[in-house]
Amino acid sequence: LLKGISKRAKKIYLMLSYPADEVGNHLVDRDVLDIKGVNPWSDVLTEKEFRDYFGYVKHRFTGVDYIEYYKSIMESYTIEYEIIFSNNPLTILNYTKNVLACDIHTRFRTKSLLKKYGGIKIYGLDDVLNVPVDNCGYNQEYGLLGSNKSSEEKVKLFPRNGQPIVESIQRKIKEITGKKIEVMIFGDGAFKDPVGKIWELADPVVSPAYTKGLEGTPSEIKLKYLADNDFDHLSGEELKLAISDYIRSKEDSPIDNMASEGTTPRRLTDLIGSLSDLTSGSGDKGTPIIYIQGYFDSFIKK
Repeated sequence: LLKGISKRAKKIYLMLSYPADEVGNHLVDRDVLDIKGVNPWSDVLTEKEFRDYFGYVKHRFTGVDYIEYYKSIMESYTIEYEIIFSNNPLTILNYTKNVLACDIHTRFRTKSLLKKYGGIKIYGLDDVLNVPVDNCGYNQEYGLLGSNKSSEEKVKLFPRNGQPIVESIQRKIKEITGKKIEVMIFGDGAFKDPVGKIWELADPVVSPAYTKGLEGTPSEIKLKYLADNDFDHLSGEELKLAISDYIRSKEDSPIDNMASEGTTPRRLTDLIGSLSDLTSGSGDKGTPIIYIQGYFDSFIKK
């Protein structure tokens, strides 16, 4: 995307958040900020200041110095550019009033703030290619958000019009097998890597289309809590029966129930999509379809 912008721009002010981008790709280790006495919430750094503080750092997994990579793209088109480091979106207005906001999950707040405090032309990636232009692909809801590099000159956009597809798959399987299965299209999972600190969800949503049975959130209780508290005087078959009876009588959504504390309060599509993404990897396995069994099984049915 930066290559396409660089082809037409006269000057680019590239503002990067630090120590990491929105999804956790680190430009510098957070602990180093403390050592250097840099406050990422208030300190605005130029490229020189950033290098003076932190030097040249490559990503621990990809081996890429992303600052140098972005510079190489802009320099290949011999345009003027300036790189700024700040976590306050309003900082960019000190340099230009025309902004393309490239964040994903905070884009609505970012665009609203920029417009409120003096921005003139304010767009997000979701505002680019959200309508057909010269036979190009488009995504009416997300634009360029969720796009992936397809070649050196092209990107593949996030899926659109997926609802008829998942419903058709569900219907055809029911006709052939007599079984009703739930179907979803998934992209990035919503999980965070504990080592690299990358939050995987670089897509605008985990699932852009899914069948109705996947709506909602789990209604679960913490079995360990019940065993250690409510039924700590029981064991063996008596404990199993007591927990089974509790599950049968529990509320549909035990939000205020201590027995539900510690369960995962997320949407089913986010949970199952994350499981699918972890299973499929980046595509080398050649597994475009992930088949999950037993996800909705209950303790009382065992």
